[in-house]
Amino acid sequence: MNDSIHQRLHTLGLTLPIPSQPAANYINHVISRNQLFISGQIPMVDGKPAYIGRLGESLSDEEGAQAAELAALGLLGQLSDAVGDDLSRVVRTLRLGVFIASSADFQRQSVVANGASNLLVNALGDKGRHVRTAVGVSSLPAGVAVEVDAIFELQP
Repeated sequence: MNDSIHQRLHTLGLTLPIPSQPAANYINHVISRNQLFISGQIPMVDGKPAYIGRLGESLSDEEGAQAAELAALGLLGQLSDAVGDDLSRVVRTLRLGVFIASSADFQRQSVVANGASNLLVNALGDKGRHVRTAVGVSSLPAGVAVEVDAIFELQP
């Protein structure tokens, strides 16, 4: 019996989303040798972008962290799709990139990014621990507050 990403999320009271489709001329993920690269994911609710706005203006730090968690949930949906929902194929999360739409003076990107980081660690255990970059940007697709991408190491 495999260790299912879907079941891990279920134990946390979360539902694995259906992987979103690319919005432009790119693909959701690429496997190269033993690395899985997942394209940026934005927070989605019922197939629509959520958490519209910028940190330091219209959204609180807590809302930003919730947006990051929701985007990371989409990331896990893509991961599950890429590995056939078999967590045993995942060695570890190598890198998490978190992009945060924020005002020029906003300096709490790490607080917002923790929403995504915490979800990965809670859902994947030690396989979810990662290096991370949290970057403030002026805007993101569809006006969302957060976008995340990741690189995973897979079993050879």
